[in-house]
Amino acid sequence: MRLIFVYNAEAGLVNGMIDSVHKLVSPATYECSLCAITYGAFAMNGAWRDYIQGLPFETAFYHRKDFAAAFPNAQAALPAIFYEEAGALTVLITAQEMKALKTVDDLVAALNAALRERALR
Repeated sequence: MRLIFVYNAEAGLVNGMIDSVHKLVSPATYECSLCAITYGAFAMNGAWRDYIQGLPFETAFYHRKDFAAAFPNAQAALPAIFYEEAGALTVLITAQEMKALKTVDDLVAALNAALRERALR
């Protein structure tokens, strides 16, 4: 089993720089709430990194095009968090739920609750 985190953003250095500026200039219109919560202007939030590293699961991170290529049959609004088991994906946190979260603490609490609900942690 592994957790899969999918950003509603494009990969690459230039896209990352554009996203950083967008988050700073117009955060209300930024499309990736997962990025907004877990990344500052240039790096991953330290508390989030520590949480991810402490999880008892393998983790994978995808940008939207990479996710679509790896899981062409997946149908979910992004950003989202999934768990994968035996090749099947299940949404743990939807894009709508993610949008309601504002801080790393909120995200950690929501993810822990989703994992407990499914008896995964």
